[in-house]
Amino acid sequence: METRPFLALTPLADPNTVQLEAGSIEAQIGPLPTAVMSGGVLLRRDDKLAGADSARYDAERKALHLEGGVRYQDPGTQIHSESAEFAYESGRIRFEGAEFSLGSSDSRGAAEAIEINQNGLLTLDGVEYTTCPPGSEDWLMQGKSIELDTNRGVGTAKGMKLKFKGVPILYAPYLSFPIGDARKSGVLTPEIGSSGRSGNEIRVPWYWNIAPNYDATITPRLLTSRGVQIATEFRYLTERNEGIVAGDYLPDDDIIGRARHQFQFEHRTIFGNGWRNQINIREVSDSQYYEDLGGSLSISSITHLNQSLRFDYHSENFSMLGQVQNHQTIDDAILADQEPYRRLPQLLATGSWQLPLGFRFGMDGEIVNFDRDVGVTGWRLNAAPKLDLPISRPGWFINPALEFDYTRYDLSDTLPGDRDDPTRSVPIASLDTGLVLERSMNGSNRIQTIEPRLLYVHIPQRDQDQLPVFDTITPDLNLVQLFRKNRFLGVDRIGDTDHVSVGITSRILDVSTGRELVSATIGQTRFFSDRSVVLPGATMSTTSTSDYIAQLRFLVFKNVNFDLGHQWGTGADPTTKSEARLQYRPADSKILNFAYRFRRDSLEQGDLSWSWPIATRWNFVGRYNFSFRDEEVLEQFFGLEYESCCWGLRLVSRRHISTRDGTRDSAFGLQLVLKGMTSVGTAADKLLERGILGYSADLR
Repeated sequence: METRPFLALTPLADPNTVQLEAGSIEAQIGPLPTAVMSGGVLLRRDDKLAGADSARYDAERKALHLEGGVRYQDPGTQIHSESAEFAYESGRIRFEGAEFSLGSSDSRGAAEAIEINQNGLLTLDGVEYTTCPPGSEDWLMQGKSIELDTNRGVGTAKGMKLKFKGVPILYAPYLSFPIGDARKSGVLTPEIGSSGRSGNEIRVPWYWNIAPNYDATITPRLLTSRGVQIATEFRYLTERNEGIVAGDYLPDDDIIGRARHQFQFEHRTIFGNGWRNQINIREVSDSQYYEDLGGSLSISSITHLNQSLRFDYHSENFSMLGQVQNHQTIDDAILADQEPYRRLPQLLATGSWQLPLGFRFGMDGEIVNFDRDVGVTGWRLNAAPKLDLPISRPGWFINPALEFDYTRYDLSDTLPGDRDDPTRSVPIASLDTGLVLERSMNGSNRIQTIEPRLLYVHIPQRDQDQLPVFDTITPDLNLVQLFRKNRFLGVDRIGDTDHVSVGITSRILDVSTGRELVSATIGQTRFFSDRSVVLPGATMSTTSTSDYIAQLRFLVFKNVNFDLGHQWGTGADPTTKSEARLQYRPADSKILNFAYRFRRDSLEQGDLSWSWPIATRWNFVGRYNFSFRDEEVLEQFFGLEYESCCWGLRLVSRRHISTRDGTRDSAFGLQLVLKGMTSVGTAADKLLERGILGYSADLR
């Protein structure tokens, strides 16, 4: 008989050494030695620990039998039972009548028997599993057997039954589920919903984890009023490439009696030496596809789908872009002569180089072929060399510049009497200058800045009525446009002007954090001559000033954010455009948003959204988007959220305009969220995140 405080079951030099500590050991030497340990037993092997009140050594089975208060722990698992067998040579432990918990999460359960090997694989027989805390088993998964791979973060169950509040809600002979953030192939949680346009619907996504950098999702979607649609999505990521290929196909829409589809391809390649490639292709079978199958007003209001292939290059002084581009027009109200041109191809180049004495030389160039089935088509060449002298010192800057813009066309299908090779040459002179003044605010750790800016531009008039308009528009006036030299966006027109734009910005900054607490800007352009260069159908502008532009951001109070943008002029109805947004957020779970949008002769809308607790576990959510101009609701939804310790419930009713002609649709959604497990029902969380600024669907 001998008593030791420490026993090594294999040589200590072996990395698989099992160390054993016991209060006392009684051993008998012989052909089959035996040992009985008492007074507390502790075993260590790498990062795994096991302990018990007592243990018995079985030489024939090369195992230790642990008895009383058995516990096991590794980085991903904790197990408690009354008895266990530890086969030290294979690293296997089998527990009888055990309770377990996984990692630092609330995942826990009980099993008739648990077997765990040295690779972190748990096999459980007659098991129950939940993420509810002890004393609460609102949802419970029961199975004949469950295998949990803590290294891969996935589990598989056989004969699985999912109960909620004691009521079975799901049964599966075989089920695979995550116990962490690991990706794995298998059926994802079905989504169930309903809408007036397509009837009831159910989606059953199947996820395919092809490789660490490749995956795919295949989603059958049953629409009771239309049929069965198949949606697929393939994603890839390599050292230089990333992208997504997606497609939806409805072989026979029962409502309109024909097949419908959508295809999308997005790709990006990062080459060496500054080169990059991008491919964007989106195509649908018909103009009503998104209205019928899209699910939101923002998607159904899309009028054009981009289809482009581009290569670009960037270096310190030079950048270049080459692309071919087409658009699919999916709004039947857009006439053929109003559709955007195809660019087949387009080449853009921009360069900037430093010269002696502080001068800087720049060059913008473009050559592009515009193609369309109707109207004038052809090539456009534009070159704009520029020389400026930027001078910047602490507190001020000044930048005088001279530019020469040359444009030449080679046209087809022109009207009789029009030239097919018109040109335009126009010089541009400008002076951009500004100050940055600051002062400390008394009694606080804040500074205030005053930043006035002035831009003078002179562009002489050139007759441009014979030039086509391929891609040029008059943009909305904003703070960026206020300090642009050309009042048109695009080079088919260079606006004649003699004007000065003046703006002033003031900021209040927190010095300790760098946070901008208040920012206010106001600006206006004053013209010294009339502007005769216009787009077709427009009239010459003779006003002496532009509208005023103002913007305010207010973040002084921790719980309040306020943004205001306002444009106004003179006259009986001075306001041209106005946008305002106020957010009150006293806590993460309390959000109240107000928004107002106005454009003269176009729209006037109010938007109210919220997420607000109304009881300890209840949350009221909603959005109300109203058009004052049309006197109708554009979108409204109201819902309730309930959250307990380990599950949540979302109930949402929605009514919205789903098509461009104003057709309305109604929907009702119910989503049950089992924390750490899955969600059942509609994807109500996506609707709430889209419609309520600042809302997070993550249950606490």
